[in-house]
Amino acid sequence: MGRDLKVLRAHLRDLADPDLAAHALRFFKTAPGEYGAGDRFLGIRVPVLRKLARAHRDLTARDVGLLLQSHFHEERLLALFMLVDRFRRADARRRTAVYRLFVANLDYVNNWDLVDSSASQIVGAYLEDRSRKLLYRLARSRDLWRRRIAIMATLYFIRLGQFEDTLALAARLIGDREDLIHKAVGWMLREVGKRDRPTAERFLVAHHRGMPRTMLRYAIERYPEARRRAYLAGKVV
Repeated sequence: MGRDLKVLRAHLRDLADPDLAAHALRFFKTAPGEYGAGDRFLGIRVPVLRKLARAHRDLTARDVGLLLQSHFHEERLLALFMLVDRFRRADARRRTAVYRLFVANLDYVNNWDLVDSSASQIVGAYLEDRSRKLLYRLARSRDLWRRRIAIMATLYFIRLGQFEDTLALAARLIGDREDLIHKAVGWMLREVGKRDRPTAERFLVAHHRGMPRTMLRYAIERYPEARRRAYLAGKVV
């Protein structure tokens, strides 16, 4: 561990707020059997972490990796903010290094905010002009967070007007048992619909009767009331 990381960690301990940490333990479902079981928190707000990520841009890749492997949620999130920032500013070679560091540490991208803050910005962006087979492997994983990375990475493609992978992954994840996957898939389908409603509707017409209720509700959230009621009643053909 380099001196800069030691200094940063000491600063994070100074910023820690036990009351915020206690709230985060409940908010991120850390009790035994819940999705965030065992996670630990310092109690530091997200805007503070984003500011620190910019202030410590010179942290070595090795130390960012160590930060990402922390037991503390905020340190992992800070590392991901740093990687996203580094990816955006990097040339092609350095983007590859950031991507590889991220993929090598998937075990530590293990809550919904960690995934949503980095999957599209790193994985989606890197795979823009490359094979996307990794996403389909992740979608088959037993690990909830890897499956969420797979669908959330496609937000980058959606913003480019590319919907094929989102729809293909959504179809594979319709039977998923996890509510956090239902929400993520529904969210991405809603994003498709915001840009190309006919494409989203074709998917929904074909699949809405077999979709988990939460997934469907997220997907049709912006539709006219009558159309939403028809979907929820399974009467759209």
